[in-house]
Amino acid sequence: MIIAKTVAEMKKARNALKGSVGLVPTMGYLHEGHLTLVRRSKAENMATVVSIFVNPTQFGPGEDFGKYPRAPEVDLEMLEKLKTDVVFMPMPDVIYPPEFNTWVTVEKVTERLEGAVRPGHFRGVATVVNKLFNIVRPDKAYFGQKDAQQCVVVKKMVSDLNMPLEIVIVSTVREPDGLAMSSRNVYLSPEERKAAVVLSRSLKLAEDMIAGGEMNADKVREAMRSLINREPRAFIDYISIADGATLDELIEVKKDAVISLAVRFGRTRLLDNMVVK
Repeated sequence: MIIAKTVAEMKKARNALKGSVGLVPTMGYLHEGHLTLVRRSKAENMATVVSIFVNPTQFGPGEDFGKYPRAPEVDLEMLEKLKTDVVFMPMPDVIYPPEFNTWVTVEKVTERLEGAVRPGHFRGVATVVNKLFNIVRPDKAYFGQKDAQQCVVVKKMVSDLNMPLEIVIVSTVREPDGLAMSSRNVYLSPEERKAAVVLSRSLKLAEDMIAGGEMNADKVREAMRSLINREPRAFIDYISIADGATLDELIEVKKDAVISLAVRFGRTRLLDNMVVK
């Protein structure tokens, strides 16, 4: 396994790879969700590159950039066991050198949900993902469905800019009790961890309502809100039922709609979602 820390080292390693190349962009502190993406990439490509980079430009003022969990040695052990070909681990000044002034902005789909709560977040996401695509030149890039809006933004950027790669979205990996795996789960207290299962329970409620014929989006939202509000440790930021491509809120539920929510437990803010099939 090659570890590249500069752009020049990564490009050299990429030039040595044969056949199709898959990229798994991560911010490290890897868990089974990330490893599932790596396994998928290895199954579909001749070589796999994993990036580990806690991107400072997608964190807003007062967010947890400094405290974001990091365990690079453990990450590398996990990736070594999976026989990852290359790990790209740049420092911030490698990705954003002095006088860096070029940004990628995806409009409209970034103006709601996480984009409304975290101004500038998706500018940072789109810019760093664009840079990773240019440096690694993958044939496919793998993202988890858990970050639903990020998936929409990245797919839109790739389509609009005619980027020569395929975006592969992989289903959310969950704990046995249903909680979506996330690096931020480590922030939860034992009591908050138990309470956080209400996210997946609310999505299951929505799934059951829709399967039973309820297509009124407001009724589904309110049922989810009522369920979550019964958990005293949960504080809702938003519950959304939106078009899967535009993220416009829906009046009537339809196929491929994305039901997403953001809920706070103490100081920890968790996301979850499902796609209506």
